[in-house]
Amino acid sequence: MAKESDEELIKAFSQLHEKMFDTTQKLKLADLQIDKLKRSKQLAELTMKEVTSYPKNTKTYESVGRMFLLDDMDSIKAGLEKRMKNADEKVKTLENNKTYFQQNLKECGNNVRELLQQRQNKDTSG
Repeated sequence: MAKESDEELIKAFSQLHEKMFDTTQKLKLADLQIDKLKRSKQLAELTMKEVTSYPKNTKTYESVGRMFLLDDMDSIKAGLEKRMKNADEKVKTLENNKTYFQQNLKECGNNVRELLQQRQNKDTSG
């Protein structure tokens, strides 16, 4: 009977460990994605700042794949603003996901401590 209990504890512990590892990986991925989006937004902001300083009639080109298309200044600015807005929205979503993952990780840690406590209680009583 004690052997069955030990096997159940080991199985539960390995499942929690796997879940903690998976959650940690998701947290790292979310951090990387947030950093990438922030860099992308910063690049768009710098480009916007530079483009805004040009005269209104300046010829501007938008890169599309491997080619460049002549585009008006307003369209370029609108595209940059849209890119910045999308980056902000995605960062906000990722931050919410990150909060969820952190709570999940904390809960897993508490569950692991609980399992270890159960094990210690059985060892001292048995």
